Amino acid sequence: MLIKRPDDIAPSEITPQALFEGRRGFIKAAGATALVGAALAAGLPRRAWANGKFADLQKSPYSVLEPPNSLRDITTYNNFVEFGFGGKSQPAERAGAMRTHPWTVGIEGLVQKPRTLAIEDVLKIAPLEERIYRLRCVEGWSMVIPWVGFPLNALLKQVEPLGNAKYVEFITQMEPAAMPGLRLPYIDFPYTEGLRLDEAMHPLTIMAVGLYGDALPNQNGAPLRLVVPWKYGFKSGKSIVKIRFTDKQPQTAWNQAQPDEYGFYANVNPDVSHPRWSQEKERRIGEFFKRKTLPFNGYADQVAPLYAGMDLRKFY
Repeated sequence: MLIKRPDDIAPSEITPQALFEGRRGFIKAAGATALVGAALAAGLPRRAWANGKFADLQKSPYSVLEPPNSLRDITTYNNFVEFGFGGKSQPAERAGAMRTHPWTVGIEGLVQKPRTLAIEDVLKIAPLEERIYRLRCVEGWSMVIPWVGFPLNALLKQVEPLGNAKYVEFITQMEPAAMPGLRLPYIDFPYTEGLRLDEAMHPLTIMAVGLYGDALPNQNGAPLRLVVPWKYGFKSGKSIVKIRFTDKQPQTAWNQAQPDEYGFYANVNPDVSHPRWSQEKERRIGEFFKRKTLPFNGYADQVAPLYAGMDLRKFY
């Protein structure tokens, strides 16, 4: 069940004060080149910034009342195949070379008003919020992440989708000089993802531009990434450069590469196992014991009606 968080709960009451206020000290000590400090140094847009943080963040009622993982967990244990398949630390070690400014996002396809927006303009689309969401990866691990973002539907409404638009495709950045993973044969890059239009317009679906109140680090998908909290993590494309409306289900990266293992829908479902491992339980990063996986990652009350009448074993 999704639990609303009272407005008077400060982030420092959820996260240890030393971590919340002192994370820049950790970043410096850790020497991770692509963490928040490096993102700021790279010249990310500074709309609503004060002292290096997003100012006046709204606190979303859609947040879960669970303690977030530490900044270190979130920024050093990542999947980002453009930076390699060799380990969860590789994105943090390599992603600092990716340029995130200037950055534009094109929105095209079956729309009345196609647009290309600079990231500075994207940040003006809607008020930014802190949304604390669960993240569940198909490999069996999970986190809780305090994203900074805004509802995707606010961005999509800007271009006025046509009546025959059924799906939304997301295309991510390709920068060969900075992304050694592009040379690997497993995926036909650029990495693409897709949602049904009603999924994309759902209020839980957000575009994230930061975490823990600061700019989104490169390894977490800077400067703009999709977050769909009831789906496995691979559905939430990182470093997005193009959004396209279409009347046909788009080809998506992992579904195209291994369709027997990665479905288009990728809804978190403990009753449907991955061919190589069960989805019944998950390991929250930082915890020793496994916990039961929740249907739709705990967001069933909000999103299950989207799939009424569908065979969720067939449409996995």
